[in-house]
Amino acid sequence: MNTATLPLPPDAALRSAQQRGLWLGLLGVVIFALTLPMTRIAVGTPEAPQMPGFFVAVGRAAVAGLLSALYLLVLRAQGQLQRPSRAQLPSFALAALGVVFSFPILTSVALRHVESIHAAVMIGILPLATAVIGAVVNRQRPSRGFWLCGLAGAALVVAYPMLRSGKGLSLHWADALLLTAAVLGAVGYVFGAQLSTRMAPAQVICWILVLSLPLTLVLALWSLPSSAFSLPAWLGFAYVAVLSQWLGFFPWYKGLALGGAVRVSQVQLVQPFLSMLFAVPLLGEKIDSLTIGFCVAVVATVFIGRKMPVR
Repeated sequence: MNTATLPLPPDAALRSAQQRGLWLGLLGVVIFALTLPMTRIAVGTPEAPQMPGFFVAVGRAAVAGLLSALYLLVLRAQGQLQRPSRAQLPSFALAALGVVFSFPILTSVALRHVESIHAAVMIGILPLATAVIGAVVNRQRPSRGFWLCGLAGAALVVAYPMLRSGKGLSLHWADALLLTAAVLGAVGYVFGAQLSTRMAPAQVICWILVLSLPLTLVLALWSLPSSAFSLPAWLGFAYVAVLSQWLGFFPWYKGLALGGAVRVSQVQLVQPFLSMLFAVPLLGEKIDSLTIGFCVAVVATVFIGRKMPVR
């Protein structure tokens, strides 16, 4: 008998799906890690401003929405299109609130006034927020050890700038925008992952963007600046429009659906440090041994957390 064709036992199949979910989630995180540096390049600094943050946010959603419409038309021609049901529309609205409007607008506006490394640290609470909201929405019960790992990881990403500066974490009004973006972004992640268990994840993000397109396109055209911008600014805008707002969600939602939002979201704890690594060549920022040490510690919390049971 050819045992290679036999189905996996239920427990083994579940572990295999969770493993795939973690790897897909990590791929999404790598794509998302470039979002803050690229957005910083697109919006510039107070001393050297580029694109308005609001335009970057709604413009990237409009571009991604148009690409999504083309993608869905191709699927329709192939007979593979799945349409949202009326009952799913509230979940699509909540997902759009987080990933199309709140997170892009709040982070784009904030990044004109704070460095990408600072923003990466503040957004570091996103995995914990996703885990909490995911546990509530999906009626999951993570173990105490899982929560301790999540809290430890969040504490590490908050403690990092305090130790690095030696002066404590100085708060800026933009920090409130970033924290709010993290919480509402988590809402978008959770409801998008929930939809991805019933619909192909690629189609989920496409429908989120297409359903938002009437508003994002109008806002993008209304806020379209008349000034000329540098080539790096346009490249940063192109990245966040095509990869951060669209293609990055293909593996991310698939990973959350396979591995569970509570568990896979913890992979995002490494995102602040990946953003810092990318900021070195892109923005000329420096990385030191303290940063490497914190990165190792955060990765350790993710590794231990994924071993903890979630019911």
